[in-house]
Amino acid sequence: MTAPAPTQLLPALAEAEPVPTLASFGPPRLLAGLDEIPRMDRVAHLSRHGSLPQLTPQELVALAEDIDLRGRGGAGFPFARKLTAVIDGMKRADGKGAVVVNGSEGEPSCLKDTAMLLQAPHLVLDGALLAADALGAQEVALGVTRTDVLSSVQRAIDERGPVRPTLRVTLLTERFVTGEGSAMTNGLGGGPGLPSGRKIRSSERGLNGVPTLLSNTETYAQLAVAARLGALGYRTAGLPTEPGTLLLTVAGSRVVEVPYGVSLARVLALCGMDQGQGVLIGGYHGTFISPADALTANLSKESLAEYNAVLGAGAVLPIPYDTCPAGETVRVAQWMAAESAGQCGPCVLGLPALADQLDRAVRGGGEAALEAVQTRMRAVEKRGACSHPDGTSRFVASALRSFPEEFERHAKGFGCGRPVTGALPVTGNPPLAVTAPAPAPARPAAPPQERLLIDWTLCRGHGLCADVVPGVVKLGADGYPQSASMPLPARMRRRAQLAVRRCPALAMRVQGGN
Repeated sequence: MTAPAPTQLLPALAEAEPVPTLASFGPPRLLAGLDEIPRMDRVAHLSRHGSLPQLTPQELVALAEDIDLRGRGGAGFPFARKLTAVIDGMKRADGKGAVVVNGSEGEPSCLKDTAMLLQAPHLVLDGALLAADALGAQEVALGVTRTDVLSSVQRAIDERGPVRPTLRVTLLTERFVTGEGSAMTNGLGGGPGLPSGRKIRSSERGLNGVPTLLSNTETYAQLAVAARLGALGYRTAGLPTEPGTLLLTVAGSRVVEVPYGVSLARVLALCGMDQGQGVLIGGYHGTFISPADALTANLSKESLAEYNAVLGAGAVLPIPYDTCPAGETVRVAQWMAAESAGQCGPCVLGLPALADQLDRAVRGGGEAALEAVQTRMRAVEKRGACSHPDGTSRFVASALRSFPEEFERHAKGFGCGRPVTGALPVTGNPPLAVTAPAPAPARPAAPPQERLLIDWTLCRGHGLCADVVPGVVKLGADGYPQSASMPLPARMRRRAQLAVRRCPALAMRVQGGN
């Protein structure tokens, strides 16, 4: 019997037009509308998609290359390269390995992975098991942050019965940084679920210290669909250069599956919206594009690159005419500051300072306040243990560029008279308290030239280093070193070693040399 051809990731309401298929999932917290579309249990899943094929490691890599599968969690890293790196890592680790599904959606504007795990969890499990079988991994672990998602995934695991490799799902803290790679593997391994700050790939050392294939929920679902259709079948949707479909969360309330290359304006129209005052693409680490650009932009990597935007985690957030974009930006900046992992000084102090200065500017703080915002943005860039400070700074910078007249008018005390409606949704999570600093990073291979390094997860801004190694360490406005990596002249080597020994937080080290 021929297996039925899967045509889309999510069960959706059929339309007269062939693409895109639209499924509305209601308000972000209630997810009203999901009850209108039955959850696919194991029997319904097999009836719709058929059984899962088995692939060798080489076949799996070839499939991922042929469809140019990329991670759907934000970074868009080529999946085939991840697979190859894990295969190489497992060879060096005596065949030990794991597969991790990142089901965390810490950003309130994203719902697509939640919808996936609530409605079609078996498709995600299929993709993860397909990869684990091909790699010979011993475990598949899923990290989620919602109790309803935990229940749905656990039910799907139970419906499958005993399987090899083992399947497990873990409820992690719902927080923006939970989805960062090292935070995810730390949490699944029983740790605090915080970014490690170490520049170590999960393909080398991930879950429980073994090479780990870590990717996003939708990525594994796409892999499961492609394995059944084959590369040619998968390529019947989308663009020649970007085949297949993608899931989007529109306005923080609707999940839509569309083919690559569809126009942004059409997606918004299908959701009963327009481009408003502009559209934030890629979520809170993303980029605003203008109303005019939103009318011409297509949802593809190449098209969005023209507007310096990326799809990221698939969030599309139009700014309605009846809300204040400056106030919306402040609200998100304050939320992002509260979402800090609490372990990097420039992030703990820098992001709240940035949000405070932005709020001051919008409340009529004048040109000086706007200039202070620029200073605060520069102070946090490239100084965190993860990408959170950089992403937050990028979001604020994009808003300032996209709505210059709004911010200038507010800074001068005139305002716009519009309320903040919450078009950019946030939650009320308090800052995370950390009782102990993270461990110092492992020493990497030494480069030819010596450098003085700062570990942002340990640095507490004592400032002694600037006195001990003048000219090498320069402090920023917040009292922390301006850079995490500084060239170390040979004449300053002894003083740098003295600074390392005297650092109260043990946050410094010398790298390189003989």
